[in-house]
Amino acid sequence: GILIMESSRMIQIQAELTERAIELLKLPEDSNPLVLDVGCGSGLSGEVLSEHGYQWVGVDISRSMLSVAVDAERKGDVLEWDIGCGLPFKPASFDAVISISAIQWLCNADFSGAVPHKRLSAFFSSLYHSLQRGGKAVLQWYPENSKQMEMVTGVATRCGFTGGLLVDFPNSTKAKKYYLVLFTGGGVQALPQALGTENSTRSQAQVDRSGRSYHDRSGPGNKRGPSHRDELVC
Repeated sequence: GILIMESSRMIQIQAELTERAIELLKLPEDSNPLVLDVGCGSGLSGEVLSEHGYQWVGVDISRSMLSVAVDAERKGDVLEWDIGCGLPFKPASFDAVISISAIQWLCNADFSGAVPHKRLSAFFSSLYHSLQRGGKAVLQWYPENSKQMEMVTGVATRCGFTGGLLVDFPNSTKAKKYYLVLFTGGGVQALPQALGTENSTRSQAQVDRSGRSYHDRSGPGNKRGPSHRDELVC
């Protein structure tokens, strides 16, 4: 019973995080976007994308998790891939990108020869090229510390992205959530409003292409057609 409760709770959390990521993307209505789901796992976030009518392609390093997605007949296409080696897609393949609880793994040297900075650079460089110009990525993650936040946002901006780190409920230990909101359009675009920040001025740190950061103090599915994966992979 406990395992079932934990599993259902995990599914609920994953769905809530995905809904928030979609909200932050602010995709135009009736735009029929193609969305990349980085670290898609068993397809829980993809299922939410499908409920919104979005077509999606998912990548994940775990074959067993992807097998669950296939067995569950999720509507998206999935690909087994190590994102730290760079994404394998053709330029401008996607209109938007989401990622739920995945990119923190790029910061770990958890196997011989792993260099976090190189893996982050390979990922963000290929992510930038995989997006349409004017596209947006919303990556929810769990940074360990401020040094890790600076490393990740620094690499993202050096790869061409603008945007920054948005923190929902920054004053709550349990509810605090981190979203890296990235733009490919150039210039400095305002980040969306963080949740639970009516009295906070430190919940949004934006970066320009030089990697400099500053705080924003402004205050408060479609049925699957032919496989997108095969058409988009280089």
